[in-house]
Amino acid sequence: MKIIGIGNALVDVLTQLEDDTLLNDLELPRGSMQLVDAERAAQIQEKSKNLKKQTASGGSAANTIHGLAKLGMETAFIGSVGKDGTGRFYEEDLKNSGIKPVLFYSNSPSGIANGMISPDGERTFGTFLGAALELSADMLSKSNFEGYDILHVEGYLVQNHKLLETILKLAKEAGLRVSLDLASYNVVEENLDFLHDMVKNYVDIVFANEEEAKAFSGKEPGEALDDIASVTDIAVVKVGSKGSMVKQGETKTVISPVKAHAVDTTGAGDLYASGFLYGLANNLGFSKAGAIGSLLAGTVIEVVGAKFGEKKWEEIRKKVEEM
Repeated sequence: MKIIGIGNALVDVLTQLEDDTLLNDLELPRGSMQLVDAERAAQIQEKSKNLKKQTASGGSAANTIHGLAKLGMETAFIGSVGKDGTGRFYEEDLKNSGIKPVLFYSNSPSGIANGMISPDGERTFGTFLGAALELSADMLSKSNFEGYDILHVEGYLVQNHKLLETILKLAKEAGLRVSLDLASYNVVEENLDFLHDMVKNYVDIVFANEEEAKAFSGKEPGEALDDIASVTDIAVVKVGSKGSMVKQGETKTVISPVKAHAVDTTGAGDLYASGFLYGLANNLGFSKAGAIGSLLAGTVIEVVGAKFGEKKWEEIRKKVEEM
């Protein structure tokens, strides 16, 4: 199968915090994703300039596609970047990872996700969308999705209702199954009615963590899983160190977690989706798909950022084969 992703093309600037004081100073709720303008993004950079940082191409859907490419799937990614060094860096990183870039170019600066990592591994984002925000419904056509089997969409796009609905309609017209990651509890809360309609009408697979599932359904994980599964084909609810749950129809599968020492939770949900979709695309069943998702999530939280080296990927691919 071939899998294409679409989302905000962002370069992650990940900062390791000494404590949560800076989050309070910047009025960024711990664990949330907040959109910021250029001025506030510059303020984040200035106030964190003396802290340890690292930079990598990112964006939720792009992280998932990167994981799928590393597992050997044929992939592509749709996004919008600026005609600047950051945009060129982003495109080259996709190519170097074996991902086909389907990028639109803007005169605006490329988007940057300022990720702040608390000492316990929790991450908080102040995201300047920049050129990523300029991805629009009228740029897309059915042809963008033809030739692929699954579309993976990040929930952050729900903030542009017309764009998300157009994406979902075009993908379904092209015959794709649609996978949606709910992305962030505050984004779900702010777009709840619209999101319910989109899931019910167009989405086949929903990924949610505990907070996102509660925001979507108003219920705790077990009942939230039931609610989500009632409006989509496959519901996946991740409950951190307790593992994850998958439900299709009346069939529920409980997935055990992988023991890991959490350094940074950035990318955990994205990489879980990589593993699960890989298992699904290869007809491995929910237990194995979830186990691969847990393996990837447990690996990525032990490093800073949403990516890890080729040596680790070789180990993962070997473990996946043994499954």
